[in-house]
Amino acid sequence: MILVTGGAGYIGSVLVRQLLNAGYRVRVLDNLMFGGESILDLLDNPKFEFILGDVRNRKDLDQASKGVFAVAHLAAIVGDPACSASPELAIEVNRNGSKMLFESAVKNGVRRFVFASTCSNYGKMDDSGSYVDENSPLAPVSLYAEEKVSFEKYLLEQKSQNVTVPVCLRFSTVYGLSQRPRFDLTVNEFTKELALGRELLVYGQQFWRPYCHVADLARSVLAVIETDESKMAFEVFNVGSTKENYTKEMIVNEIRKQLPDSRIKYVKKKEDPRDYRVNFEKINKELDFDITVTVPEGIRNLVTAIRSGMFIDVDDKKYKNI
Repeated sequence: MILVTGGAGYIGSVLVRQLLNAGYRVRVLDNLMFGGESILDLLDNPKFEFILGDVRNRKDLDQASKGVFAVAHLAAIVGDPACSASPELAIEVNRNGSKMLFESAVKNGVRRFVFASTCSNYGKMDDSGSYVDENSPLAPVSLYAEEKVSFEKYLLEQKSQNVTVPVCLRFSTVYGLSQRPRFDLTVNEFTKELALGRELLVYGQQFWRPYCHVADLARSVLAVIETDESKMAFEVFNVGSTKENYTKEMIVNEIRKQLPDSRIKYVKKKEDPRDYRVNFEKINKELDFDITVTVPEGIRNLVTAIRSGMFIDVDDKKYKNI
C-alpha cells in the first residue's frame, strides 16, 4: 500500500494513476481544498482508497499511515503566492503537519517517506554562468521555500530511528496538463494567454528556472519507491533535466514557434530573488532517471487542449492555487 497525501492535487492526481497502473494499492489522504473531481473516476477501483482528512489532524494521519509501505508526501500549501497570502496556514500545514505525518509513519512502521521539496530552495545563483546541484548552498527567499528547507533538514536528521527511511525530491518548476489543471504556473499561464490571442506581459525575462512536466515529477516519486533502499535512503535529488533550464524569454520563444502571431510585452525587472539553473546529473546517474516530456512538447499539448475548447473557462479561479 502506498499513501499519497494531496493525492487529489495537481501532481498527486497524476502520481496516483501511475502507481495504480504499476500495480500498487493506493490510499489518498486529502482535504479536497480544490475539490475531488480529479480522482472521482478512481472510486470504483478496488486498489484505490480515499480518506477525507487533513495533515494537521493526528488521528487522520494515524489512520492513513496504517498498513503502508511508503508515503509520498505532496500535501502542502504550494507556491510563494499561496504561502504569502496565508502564512499561518502554510506553517501549520507545511511544517507542523509534515512533522506529524513523519511521526505517524514511524509509529506505524512505514518503510519509505518520499518528500516533495522544491528547487526554489536554491534562491539565487552566485554565478549566473554556473549550475547549482544538491551540494550547493540553500538560500530560500520565500516562506514556501523556507518551510521546504526546514523540513528537509528535519528529515535528514532522523537517522537515529531505524524504521522509516526518508528521501527528499527537489522538484523543478512544474508545468503540463493534469487531472487537476492549473493555469497559474509559468509555462501553463504563458501558453494560455497566447493561445487565447491575448497580449502577454512578461516580467524579468532574463531569469532562469528549471522546468519539468507534471508526469515526470510524478514518475520520480515512483522511481524512488521502486529503487533499492541503499540508493535513496537519506538522499536529496533534484528532479528534472539539465537541458530543461530556461529563461522566461526562452519559454516565450518556444511558444512563439507554435503560435507565431503571439503578442508579447517585456517589462524590465533587474532583480529577482529567484534565479537559478540546476544540474540533474545525480538523479540521472544514481537512479537512472530521465524525463520523457520536454517543454516544447508540453506547450504543444497545452495549446491543443486550450484551442480545442476542452476548458469552458480557463480563467476560472479553480485552475489556480490562490
